[in-house]
Amino acid sequence: MNKTAKKLIDRLERGHSLEKEEYAFLVRAQNSETAAYAAEKANAARHAVYGTDVYIRGLIEVGNICRNDCLYCGIRRSNTHADRYRLTEDEIFECACEGYRLGFRTFVMQGGEDGAFGVEKICRTVRRIKTEFPDCAVTLSLGEFPREAYQAMFEAGADRYLLRHETADKAHYEKLHPAEMSFDNRMRCLRDLKDIGFQVGCGFMVGSPFQTPETLAEDLKFIETFHPAMCGIGPFIPQRDTPFGGEAPGTAEQTIYLLSLLRIMQPNLLLPATTALGTILPDGRERGLAAGANVVMPNLSPVSVRRKYALYDGKICTGEEAAQCIGCLARRVRSVGAEIVIDRGDAKP
Repeated sequence: MNKTAKKLIDRLERGHSLEKEEYAFLVRAQNSETAAYAAEKANAARHAVYGTDVYIRGLIEVGNICRNDCLYCGIRRSNTHADRYRLTEDEIFECACEGYRLGFRTFVMQGGEDGAFGVEKICRTVRRIKTEFPDCAVTLSLGEFPREAYQAMFEAGADRYLLRHETADKAHYEKLHPAEMSFDNRMRCLRDLKDIGFQVGCGFMVGSPFQTPETLAEDLKFIETFHPAMCGIGPFIPQRDTPFGGEAPGTAEQTIYLLSLLRIMQPNLLLPATTALGTILPDGRERGLAAGANVVMPNLSPVSVRRKYALYDGKICTGEEAAQCIGCLARRVRSVGAEIVIDRGDAKP
């Protein structure tokens, strides 16, 4: 095993901070031995804070209409092959009711940046869910808004907001997005969300086009300094109807290794084993949990629309009823010595 990498992982465990150059070294030093060592440290860190608990989030994909044209995303504005949909407020509420019956205590409303599903509708839906289920958390993942819109969502009762930054390197960001999208605005949104009082989640793709160890080091350093409540990472998986449809995907191995580094860096981080990880590797979510992750996000969306929310090709769990999905996940989680719990699943201090 690389002795320098081992020393850096040990120092990260002690101090929860490294220089960007040291993070880049760890990215380059990834091999089976280094990854196994990091996973062992990460699993111990997760267990010390969260024990064997794994939190479930009920994902409600509210619509695939998006004004943005991100080069990697299957629901980008220019994709004329996308079968567009938008759930009604009643349909979203019904998904939450079904999820509550199944044991979910966090609901995640996720969707494209759809101007027609405006702030008033979002706030009205949040208030309705929170009034009916006051013991639950509501998470929003609906993209970029002005600060006053985020403030209104928070005042309506939303607890958390997920906004993946995708890459913390500005030059890299500009290679993944059209000119009208702004890295600086994305970062402004994240700062506003945290300042308002949301439990904020960010995250990045692993193995995206033009990514280097240095750009991944920027991501790791950003997570270290921004200190989010949650960080969602998953492998880049190409979608055939995008400009990056022919690019090579990221790897499960690198994603799992980076999950471990993130857990060691911030032991109380809420860290999902994502659907993308399970898509690229059949036991990817289990391996992610064994390497430090502690969140899974089953799909509560109506089965009739799940295939339409195609951010990437080959997405799993698009045809299963929610009860089937949670049963399958519970077995997978138990296989790595953990247990799904009925809980809001807030980040520990």
